[in-house]
Formats: sequence, C-alpha cells, structure tokens
Amino acid sequence: MWRRLAAGAALVLIGACVTTRLGVPTEEEPIRVIGLPPSKSDTLPAPVARPEEMPRDEAPDFRREGDRDVRVSLANAVESPGIAATGAWRLFDERESVLVRGRPGEGWTLELSDRRLRAVRTDGFATAWRPVPLVLRADRADEFVLFNGKRYRGVLRFHAADDGVRVMVVNGLGVEQYLRGVVPLEIGGRTAAEAAAVEAQAVAARSYTYVRLAAAGGRAARHVNYDLVAGTSDQVYGGVDAERAFSDAAVARTSGLVLKYGGRTVDAPYSASCGGETASADEVWRTGAQGYLRRVSDRIPGTQRYYCDPAPRFAWTRTLESAELDAALRQYLRSYVSVPAAGPGHATSVTVEARTPTGRVGAMRIETETGRYTLRGNDVRYVLRPPGGEILNSTYFSLEPEHGPGGSLRRLVIRGNGWGHGIGMCQWGAIGRARAGQDFRTILRTYYPGTDLGPAS
Repeated sequence: MWRRLAAGAALVLIGACVTTRLGVPTEEEPIRVIGLPPSKSDTLPAPVARPEEMPRDEAPDFRREGDRDVRVSLANAVESPGIAATGAWRLFDERESVLVRGRPGEGWTLELSDRRLRAVRTDGFATAWRPVPLVLRADRADEFVLFNGKRYRGVLRFHAADDGVRVMVVNGLGVEQYLRGVVPLEIGGRTAAEAAAVEAQAVAARSYTYVRLAAAGGRAARHVNYDLVAGTSDQVYGGVDAERAFSDAAVARTSGLVLKYGGRTVDAPYSASCGGETASADEVWRTGAQGYLRRVSDRIPGTQRYYCDPAPRFAWTRTLESAELDAALRQYLRSYVSVPAAGPGHATSVTVEARTPTGRVGAMRIETETGRYTLRGNDVRYVLRPPGGEILNSTYFSLEPEHGPGGSLRRLVIRGNGWGHGIGMCQWGAIGRARAGQDFRTILRTYYPGTDLGPAS
C-alpha cells in the first residue's frame, strides 16, 4: 500500500499500506518452511467418502474473542495449487462438508474446471467436483495451513480466478493474527529503544485494515473474495514465518486500537521516509484534502537535522541515459496521458512545471518529437524509471538535464529526498522519534494531527 523500509540484502520492506519502501537491517532472517517430510506410512489412506455421505463436520474457530476476520489474497491466479498443512488437515466444500482428510506429507493439488474445484492426490485419486470455494483448515490450533512453502494462521480459501481457468488463494484469519505477519515486514527489525515506532506501526496498519473491512461491506469493495492483497499495493504480509517477538508484543500492547477522526476510523497511510516534511494528501494524490493528513515537519527542534535522516534513502540520486528515458516514455507514458499510436518518440526536454507547498513535484512537462505531455503528482514516479525497474523513490526531487552537441538531451539526473508518497506517518521519522523518547501516542498524534485513539468497531 504505500511506503516502506526494506531489509539488508533480503530487503524486508517497511511501510504500506497502500502502498512503496526503504532499506532497513533486520535482526534475523525469516524462517522458510521449504517442505514437509514424507508420510512414514507405507500405504495411502483409503479414498474419502463423497461429501454427501458424510456428516456436517466443522473445524474449530481459532479467532480471538471480538476479533474481526480479514481476507487476504495471497495469489490471484495460480495453476493447480498444492494443499497442505503442518499437521492433520481437512478440506471443506461450500456446505462445510468434509471433502478430504489429509495428513502432513501427503501430496494433494487442486484442479479447476467450469468454476468447480476438485482435489487430486499424487496416486491419481480425485474427489468429486465441487463449486467454489473450497476451504482448507488445520485440525489443531497449534498447526498451520501451507501455501508456497509458507505457514499461515486461519484458513485458506480457494476460488476461481477472474480468468476462470486458474485459482485464487485467500487467507482468512483474525485481524490481530494478520497484523502479526504485517508489522515486522512493514517496520523492519527494531530494537527495544524503537518499540514505540513498532507500536505506532501496529496502530496505523490496524486502522488501514479496518477501513478496508468497512469498504468490503459496501460498493467500495475491490473484490468480492478478498479485502486486501498481501503485497505493497496494500500491506506486505508474510504469515507465520514473518512473525517476530518484538512486533507480536507491539500488536498485543495496542490490541484493538485504531486511529479515529471525528469519531470514524481513518485510513492511515505511511511511507518509509518523508525526506524532511510529510505531504498533505491533495499534494500527491488526486483526492480532496483530509484534515488529519496535513504537512508535518520532521525537523528535530533546535537543529538542522531530521528525525528521518538516518533513512538509507533520505537523499538519493537517479540517472537516466537518453535511451533509458525514451524507453521509459515508450512503455509507461501512455498509461497517464494520450500519446500517438507509434509512441511519444525521442525526449528533448523534461522540466518541472509546478511544485506543491512542501516542494514536491506537482506537475512535470515532457517534450518529445511528437509533442508536449504533462504528468501530475504521483504519476511521475511511475514514468521516470528504467523499463521494468523500480519506480522513482518520491516526488520530492529536482531535475538536472545534461545536453549534448546541438542541444540534444543526453542524460537526466534526478536528485531527491525521501522514499514513498510522503503522506501520513514517516516510518523512519517514527523510529527517530522513538529513539528520542516519544511514545507511540505522541508519534501518531504528530503524523496524523487531530486524531484520537479508540477501539476498532
């Protein structure tokens, strides 16, 4: 969803929610469950009876009292996903009748046809076709379901993907359990002196989640089968393998707390580094102003330093050679403005037309052989990048064009500050403020002025 800190060589991301991130060292690498040992049994279990021959059999509900459910899309379109768990498991159809009783180490996959699913064992035995969705549950509360070698709490739901020929995999679990797999990936590995930043991250991520749950009950729902995506377009989520003691403690200490403005739970965007000052929402996005998303200085009082200046991308430089710039315009420009069918052609000039109150780029003009094109706000980040490469770190930058013989554009040097959209909480700023002794309530009041903390509902 939005911004974030990444980690060391493995780049663990900090920040999202909606959204974009930074390099942060973690204390330990996440555990990866590569596979399960084969069953010690020399014989395969007998074929399972047809669902209609079996009694209704529901697995236990592992949610905490009062915890809401959230549906997280782990994969939108996969072919023949495997189904497994760390212990005994069951696969249910939509009527919650047992379709399969499985054991760890058994090989089962799902097949989709005409929006119906069936489970197929490695020996060729297949269940009856059942309408989507199918639901996979571990039998015990201390066991986990598996997808792509990663462990997850709650259940896995398997739907037909939008293309009708592949499978969508959705993890259903309680919000507090979900946050345990989000917070450490969004804020990175932190020390005891930075605990307040982790607590602030937990509240911001919880608020973001509850806003999506509210949207799922109305017309704003993005998809009928899930509430959030397990990636940077929402919040990075890694399931059980991402959980860490320091972030579990922060989630527990702030359990159920969300940000409220005017009595309503609010979206709580955050980014890895604001570069010195956060932006108001209408500076960057095509939205109206939000009273709690205002400009906030990250300057440390009485100094020329900033709380977020330890960020790896507090200041940065990116260079695009002429050929790279032309390729970027050819690939990305038409997504934001109208260009000729043959493409925009060779770039001859790139200039900043307007800046926002915090000095970010509000409008940028690109001149090419075919005409002039204007990009606005955050759109520039998605165009000024190498084809297939990472988007521009932020809109907080200046341009230094270098011209060759005859005045042709030879190179474009971009010098900037910050990482992410810069709206809401600055994650590196929160870390700096925590190091300075501020508690999580103070940090949240600073980055989301006018908000209060209250129970999620």
